Amino acid sequence: MAESLNGVQLSTKWQEASNRGAAILSYLGEQVPLIYCLEEEPQQGEEEQKVEERLLYPLECFLFGEDPCVGLEKLQQHNSSSSAQQCGRVFKEGETVYSCRDCAIDPTCVLCIECFQNSVHKSHRYKMHASAGGGFCDCGDLEAWKTGPCCSQHDPGTSVAMETDECVMDPGLQGRAQTLFQLLLRYTADMLVWEENNELSEELKPKVKEDAYYCVLYNDEHHSYDHVIYTLQRAIACDQNQAQIYTALIDKEGRKAVKRGTLRSCQDARDNIKRNSEHIIQRPLRVEILHTAVTAHQTFALRLGAWFQKIIGYSVGLREVFCQVALEPAADNDKLCLISRLMLHDAKLYKGARKVVHELIFTSLLMDTEYKRQFAMKFTEHYKQLQEDFISDDHQRNISITALSVQIYTVPTLARQLIEEGNVIKVIIDTVMEMMREHLDNNHRFHFQGHNPDKFFRVQVIFHDLRYILISKPSVWTEAMRGKFLEGLSVFLRFLCCMQGMEEVKRQFGQHVEVEPEWEAGFTLQMQLRHILAMFQDWCSSDERVLLLAFQECHRALMSCTNQPFRSEPTDSYMCKQILHSRPYKVTQEPVSIHLPISRLLAGLYVLLCQTGAIQYLPDFVDPVQLNFTELADQPLRCVVLAAQVGADMWRRNGLSLVSQVYYYQDVKCRDEMFDKDVMMLQIAASKMDPNHFLMLVLLRFELFDIFNGNCSSKDQEVLKQWNRLTEQMLYLIIVIIGERYVPGISHVTKEDVTMREVIHLLCIEPMAHSSLVKSLPDNESHETVLETVISKVATFKKPGVSGHGLYELKKEYLKEFNPFFYHYSRPQHSKAEEAQKKRRNREGSNKALCPPVPPHFCPAFSKIVHLLCCDVFIHVLRRILQKAVEDRSNRWTEPMIQRALHLVGQALLEEKTQLESSGAEEVTFDFSLKAQKTGSEHGKSLFHFLNKMKSLPSLEAQNDMITWNLQMFEVVKCLREKSGPVASFAVDHSKSEESVQDKEKVERKRKAEAAKAHRQKIMAQMSAMQKNFIESHKMLYDNVPESSSQSDTVTAVESCGMDVDESRVAVGPQQGFCSSDWEALTCILCQEEQEVQAQAAAMVLTACVQRSTVLTQNRAKTLTTKEGCYPLFMPADLAVGTHTGSCGHVMHATCWQKYFEAVQNTTRNRLHAELIIDLENGEYMCPLCKSLCNTVIPLIPVEPSRINYENAELIGQHLTLERWVQIISSRIRGLRATWEADNNSEAAAEEATALFDECHADFRSILSFGVQEPPKFSRSITEMLGVCATTVHRVGLQTPPNDLCPYVPVMSWNTCAYTIQAIENMLQEEGKALFGSLQNRQLSGLKALVQFSAAQRLRSSQAVIQKHFADMLAVLVPVPHVENTPSILEVDFFHLLVGLVLSIPALYQEEAVDLQPSAVSTAFNHLYLLQLVTMAHMLQILLASHDCAVIGMAEEGDEAQAAAELFSVVSQHTDGLRPGVSGFTVESVKRGVIPFLRCAALFFNCLTGVPPPEELSSTAESPESQLALLCSYLSLPSNLFQLFQDYREVVTTLLKRWCGNTAISKALKGEMQIIRYPHKRNRLIDLPEDYSVLLNQASHFKCPNSSDDERKHPTLCLLCGVMLCAQSSCCQVQLNGEEVGACTAHAAVCGAGVGMFLRVRECEIVLMASKTRGSPYPAPYLDDYGETDPQLGRGNPLHLCPERYHKLLHMWHQHCVLEEIARSLEVLNVMFPFEWQML
Repeated sequence: MAESLNGVQLSTKWQEASNRGAAILSYLGEQVPLIYCLEEEPQQGEEEQKVEERLLYPLECFLFGEDPCVGLEKLQQHNSSSSAQQCGRVFKEGETVYSCRDCAIDPTCVLCIECFQNSVHKSHRYKMHASAGGGFCDCGDLEAWKTGPCCSQHDPGTSVAMETDECVMDPGLQGRAQTLFQLLLRYTADMLVWEENNELSEELKPKVKEDAYYCVLYNDEHHSYDHVIYTLQRAIACDQNQAQIYTALIDKEGRKAVKRGTLRSCQDARDNIKRNSEHIIQRPLRVEILHTAVTAHQTFALRLGAWFQKIIGYSVGLREVFCQVALEPAADNDKLCLISRLMLHDAKLYKGARKVVHELIFTSLLMDTEYKRQFAMKFTEHYKQLQEDFISDDHQRNISITALSVQIYTVPTLARQLIEEGNVIKVIIDTVMEMMREHLDNNHRFHFQGHNPDKFFRVQVIFHDLRYILISKPSVWTEAMRGKFLEGLSVFLRFLCCMQGMEEVKRQFGQHVEVEPEWEAGFTLQMQLRHILAMFQDWCSSDERVLLLAFQECHRALMSCTNQPFRSEPTDSYMCKQILHSRPYKVTQEPVSIHLPISRLLAGLYVLLCQTGAIQYLPDFVDPVQLNFTELADQPLRCVVLAAQVGADMWRRNGLSLVSQVYYYQDVKCRDEMFDKDVMMLQIAASKMDPNHFLMLVLLRFELFDIFNGNCSSKDQEVLKQWNRLTEQMLYLIIVIIGERYVPGISHVTKEDVTMREVIHLLCIEPMAHSSLVKSLPDNESHETVLETVISKVATFKKPGVSGHGLYELKKEYLKEFNPFFYHYSRPQHSKAEEAQKKRRNREGSNKALCPPVPPHFCPAFSKIVHLLCCDVFIHVLRRILQKAVEDRSNRWTEPMIQRALHLVGQALLEEKTQLESSGAEEVTFDFSLKAQKTGSEHGKSLFHFLNKMKSLPSLEAQNDMITWNLQMFEVVKCLREKSGPVASFAVDHSKSEESVQDKEKVERKRKAEAAKAHRQKIMAQMSAMQKNFIESHKMLYDNVPESSSQSDTVTAVESCGMDVDESRVAVGPQQGFCSSDWEALTCILCQEEQEVQAQAAAMVLTACVQRSTVLTQNRAKTLTTKEGCYPLFMPADLAVGTHTGSCGHVMHATCWQKYFEAVQNTTRNRLHAELIIDLENGEYMCPLCKSLCNTVIPLIPVEPSRINYENAELIGQHLTLERWVQIISSRIRGLRATWEADNNSEAAAEEATALFDECHADFRSILSFGVQEPPKFSRSITEMLGVCATTVHRVGLQTPPNDLCPYVPVMSWNTCAYTIQAIENMLQEEGKALFGSLQNRQLSGLKALVQFSAAQRLRSSQAVIQKHFADMLAVLVPVPHVENTPSILEVDFFHLLVGLVLSIPALYQEEAVDLQPSAVSTAFNHLYLLQLVTMAHMLQILLASHDCAVIGMAEEGDEAQAAAELFSVVSQHTDGLRPGVSGFTVESVKRGVIPFLRCAALFFNCLTGVPPPEELSSTAESPESQLALLCSYLSLPSNLFQLFQDYREVVTTLLKRWCGNTAISKALKGEMQIIRYPHKRNRLIDLPEDYSVLLNQASHFKCPNSSDDERKHPTLCLLCGVMLCAQSSCCQVQLNGEEVGACTAHAAVCGAGVGMFLRVRECEIVLMASKTRGSPYPAPYLDDYGETDPQLGRGNPLHLCPERYHKLLHMWHQHCVLEEIARSLEVLNVMFPFEWQML
C-alpha cells in the first residue's frame, strides 16, 4: 500500500508546486536512470513493474487528481457514449486485410479481420490481401464506405453524438491533462529528436554524472546481416551467437546498445565498428555514443508512447486535449508544433521510435475529423521536406511518415479541402519536379541515362499521393476548386512538357549502336502517370468549363514545347490529281520520340469535348486557325510509323532497347495512354482533313508515297521486303482508323461495350481463365467490376477438374463480332486468333470468310472519317496492290498485304451497304462500289476486275473465301443501289450456290475421312496395347484416367489349370490350390531386351522407393527406436512408424540399372542444386522412364511352384495336429538353441548339448519327417541385388548407417513387406475398391516382387539369426523354452508377426551338413497352423481391446453365438472378471475388427503362393459378411472363426490362460496403458473449413509459443494433425540431429516420419516436405468462384474448399507419393536459387 500512497502523495506534491512541470521533470530525472539502462540486465517483467509503480502510477494519480481507478470510473460514468466508433487497429506487416468491391469508396479502404467477420461485407464481393504494414482499419469511417461503414462492434447505434463529449469533461481534469500532456509530449519529442551532442535539461540532469556511456549501433538498409555480424565480432570481440542476437535486434528495433563502458572505451568501439564496416560498402555503419542517463530517458520516452495511447483511449475528451497539445504552435523553435517536430525528424529516427510515433498519430489525430484536417494541412505544408527526407533515407516506405498520406489524401472531403486550401496538387507536382530536376537536359526535357534506380523508385512513390488525391472527383465544382484544380493541371502540364519528345532516337546506319540507351525509366514514369492522366481527364469531363479551360491550357502547353514538329519549309506532293501542301519529314532520317504525353492528353480531351457536347464552345477558347490538325497529328503518326518500321526490322542496328519500347507502347500496361491515344489523334485529324490529303500524309510518313506513285523501284530484295512490310502496316493503320470506333465520344458506345469487345476478342484467341482475362485488360478499378457484368453475357464458364482452372468460352452468337485486325492484338495473338476462328468455323460449318464486323456509327464530329474509304487515293492504293497480286510479281506483294486490302474493301462495302439501307441511293454520297468498278475499267484494271481475276489464282487460294464474300457484297450493294428487287432473294440464291459448293466439299471430305479412319484404325490396333501398359504404369501422372477394367492376370491362368476351379481357390493349408502366375517374359526399359525371370539367370530388378511412413499410425506423436521395447522384431500395435516400399513397376536388368545409376551419379553431381532433387548420398535416382523418385531396386524372384499331393497331405494331417505341431516346433527350437549356445560356448557345453540330443533326438529331427526339399539356388547377381535392397530397407527404416551384418536386416525386410500390404489394404478400403483386381499392374507387380524378395531374405542371412528371430516371435503365441519378457498380445501388431513367422519358419529345417527347406506339404501345414494361431491371438486382442465398449450382448442364437459366449466366459475367468458392466460382447465387433487382418493375409498369401483368389473378392459389391466368408475359405479358416477355439480346445485353453495372464493385460484393463482399438481408425487429412477467411481468422489469433513480439509470423497448418506452427521464424528453430531446423521440419520429423503436408495460411499455398532439405510448393485446395487457385492471395477473391482437390492430396499421402511429387516439381522448376526448406 505504501507504493500507492506514495503515488497519490507525489501527485499532491506536484499539484502544489509553484512550477508543476519542473517538479515532475526533476522526479523523472531522478527516477528514470534508476530503472532503465542499469549495469546488469533486469529480469523480464521486473523493469516494467518498476515503471508502472514508480513512474506511470504517480503520473496517472496527478492526471485524475486521485487514485486512477476511482477517477477512471467517474470518467466512464460521465461519458458512456465515448466507446470508440472507429476501429483504428494498426496493421502489422503481412496481416490479412479485407476490402469490399461493392461498398469501398476506393481500394485503399480496408477492414481488419475482426471487423470484417462482424460486418455486412462478409456476404459481398470482397477482396483479401496481405498488408504491407503501417495502415489502419477503416471500420467506422463514414467516408470510406458506401454502405455498412461500421461492424457490429463499432456501430454507434443510438449513442450521443461525439461532439457533445467535450462539454461533459470535468474542467479540472481537462486542465491537468493539458499540463501533463504538454509536459510529457514535449519531453518525448525532445528525447526522440536527440542529436548526439545535445545536453539534458537542468531538471533532468543526474545529480552525479558518472562516466557510463553506451555505444549504440543503428540499423541501415545498405549493410547485410552477415556484414554486421562480422563487424560486431571484430569490433567488440563478441562471439557469433551474441553478434547474431544483436543484429536481429538492430534489424527489428532499429538500434541497439552494443557496448557499455567509459566514454573512452565506447569511442574505441565506435571507431572499430566504423573501420570494419567500411570494407565492402563505402559507407560505415551509423554509431552514436550516448550517456546512460540519456539512453534511459529515450527508452522511457518510447514507453510513454504506449501510455499516451492507453490514456487517450479512455475518453474522447482526453483525446481532444492531446490533439490540441500536439498541434499547438510552440513559443520557440520556429513556431513548429510538437507533431511537426516529430514528423520532420522522422527520417532520422530509428525503426522502434518511428513505429511509436506513427501509432500515436493513428490513435489520436487520425481518429477525429477536425484534427485529421489540421494534421493533413500540416502534413501538406511540410510535404516537400518530408519527401526529400524520405528519398535520402534508406528505410522502406512502410516505416516512413510519408506512408501516412494514404490515410489523409484518400478521404474525399479532405482531399477537396486540401486542393482548395492547401493547393495540394501543385505541392505534390512541384515536389516531384524538384526531385527530378537533375534529370533535365539542355532542351529542358528528361534524360535518364545513368540514373539511380533506388532513388528513382522513391520519387515515383510520390505519384501515388497524386492518385489518392484524384480518387473521387467532385460532384459540385466551386470557383475556388476550379481555380486550384486548373492551377494544379497547368503545373502538371509543365511536368509533361519535360516528357514530350524526351529520349529521341535516330535510326542507326552502318554500324550497331554501341551502348543501349536507357529506356526503362521513361516507361516506368509513363506507367505511373497512366492512371493519373486518366483521372485528370475524368475530373475535367465532370465540368464543362473546366474541360474547355483544360483543353485551352493543354493546347497552349503543346504549342510551347521545344520539340516543335518541323524544321523545314512546306512542299507540295501530287497524287491522283490531289495536291498536299506539307512539310517534309522522314522517320528514317530525323530524330523521333515515342513519348508524347501532351499530344495524347489533347486527343483525350478533344474526344471528351465531343462526348459532352462542349465542342460547340471550343472556338471561344481556342482560335480555330491555331488548331492545325495536320500538324497536331504528325507526331502521333511518326510514332505509329516508328513502330511499323521497327516491326519491319528497319531499326535492327538500334538494339533491343527500341524493340522493348515499341513493345510497351502497344502493350496492355501502357497502350491506353500511348498507342490508343495516337490512334485517336489520327482519327481526329482524319475527321477534320480532306480524306485524300490525309491518306497522302500517311503515305508520305510511311515513305511509300513514291512507290504508289510509280516513281520508285528497287532490285534489292531487302528493300523490297521492307516496303512490303510497311505497306502491310500502312493498310493495317487505315483499317484501325476506320474500324476502331469503340471509344465513348468517337461513337455512341458505353464503357461496358468497350470492355465487352475486348473480352470477345481475347476469348477469340482461346478459352481463358478469369485471371488471364483480368491481366489482359488495362488494370483500372472499374474494369474488373464491368468485366463481371460483361463476361456472363458473352461467355460460358467451364468448371475445372481436379487440376487446371476454370475457363470461359465465347458464346457462338458473339463470333460475328470478331475482327481479325483488332488493334489490341499483338502479332502472335493475331495469328493465333485467326487460326482458332478458322478452325471453329470449319467445325461448325459456318461461313469461313473472316469478314469485317459491322461497326457502330461514328458520332457526328467523326462521321467524315468514312470518306477515307471512297476517296481517289484509297482506290488508287488498293488497285496498285491488287494489280501486283494479279500480275503475280512475287516479290512485290505478300499474302498479309492482300488480306488487309480485302479487309478494307469489305469495310468499304459494309459502310456503303449500311448507308444505303438507312437512306435512299440519291442522298448517299459514299460511292466506293461505283469507283471500284469504274476507275481504270477502260483498260480492264478496275478494282472490281482485279477481284474477279484473283478468284482463280492458285497463289491466293487461302483468301478465296474472303474474295467470294467481297464479290457477294458488291452484288448486294448493286441491288440496293438499283432497288432491282428484294435483296433477300439474292441472298437465298446465293446461299444455294454456296450450299452446292459445300455439298461437293462434304463428299470430298467424307472420302478423305474414311481413308484416314482406316489408316488410323490400323495404327491404333498396334498402339492400344502399348498405351494401356503405359497408362497403367504411370499412376500419378494419369490420376484422372478411369481405372483400367482388366482384372489381375491370375484369372485367365486359373482356367487353364486342369483342376476344378473352386478347389483351387485356397491359398493356405493342405487344400492349397495350384500356383498359376509366375512372371512372364519381361523387357528391360533400358536395353529393350526381353528375358525370363529365373533363379539362375542374370537378375531383373524393379525400381523402388523405400520411405518411412506414418500413414497408418494410431499414435501420431510417437517415434520408434531400436533402443526401446521389442522393435523392430515386434511392430507395436499402434503402427507408430512403418517402412513402406513402393514401385513404379518398371523393369531393368540389374547390370543395366547399375550402369544407369553410375551415369546419373556422375552427371547429377555437376548440376546446379541437384541435391535438392535427388539425394545421391542415399542412393536416389529418377526412374529412367516415368521420372519417379527411387532409392533402391527389388530383384524379381521366381515364384516356387508348389504341387501338393492331396492324398499324402490327408494322411499327414491325421498325425500332425496343432498340438503335435506345437510340440515338434518347440523341441526343434530347444534342440537348435543348444547348437546356438554350443557355437558360442566352450567344448563342455557342446558335449552337454550332444547328450541332450540323444535324449530328445527323435523329437528334434521329427520336424523333417513331414517332408523336406532342397532350397532354391540363386545366381550371384540376384543374391547381390537381394543384399542391395535389404540394406536400403534396413538403413531407411531404422535411420541407421548401412550395416549388412545387423541381425535386423531380414526383420526389416519382413516388416516393410507387412507394412506395404497394410497400406495398400487401407487405401483400397478408403476408396471403396475391391481387394483383388483393382490394383494396377505396376502396383501388383511391385507388391508381388516385394513379398518374394522378403521370402528370399532367409536364404542370404545367417540361419541361426533367423531361427532365433523365429523363436522370439513364436514366444508371443506359444511357450518357447528360455524366451523371457515377450510382449503381451495387446502390444503387438499381429499381421507383422504373421509375415515374420511365415517367412522365417523354413529356417528351422536347416541341418548342419545339408541345406534343407520344408516340402510343399510341410509348408502348407506350417502356414495353416501359424495363421490359425495368429488369428486366434488377434481375435483375443480385439476382444480385450473392446472391453470397455459397453455393448450389452444380445441373446444371439446359433453356433457362432454359442462358441463366442463360451470363449467369453473363459476369458472372463482368466482376467479376474475385470470387465464390469459388460454382460457379453457382440460377435459383430470381433468380426469387424478381424476383417482388415484377413484382407492383408489374403493379399500376402496370394503374392506368396500365387494361388488365385475367389472371383467374388474382385468385385466391390461384396458386403463385409460375405467378404468374411470368402476370405476365410481362401485362407482355409472356418467361416465361423470362433469355431477355432472349439476345434483346438485342449491347446487353446492353456494358451488363453497364458495370453491373459500377462501383467500388461491387467494394466491395460485397469486403464493404465493405452489400448489400440480394432478395426484401426483410418487416418485422413484434417477437416478444413469451406470458407478460407475462417482459416485466416484462425491464423490472425495465432500466437507464437516462443516469442511475445508482434513481428510478422507465418502461421502454418499441419494437414496431418491440425497443429498450427510458426514457420520461417528464428524464434521457433530447434536442434534436430545437431542441426538448426525450422518448426515445420522438426514437426514433420515426428508427425510424418519426415514427410510433411503444410498449409501456409497467409500465402494460401501447400508446402510438401520430405526430409530436411527438400520441399516444394503445391497449389492449395481452395478455389475462387472462377475455379482458380490464388497463391500469395495475389488476386484476393473469396476462396472456397474444393473437396476433389483435397481428396487428391489425401490420395497422394495414402499412396506415399509426396516424395515423388516433390522430385517432379523440382525437376520442372529447375531451381536457380535454392530455398532452405529446413528453415521452414
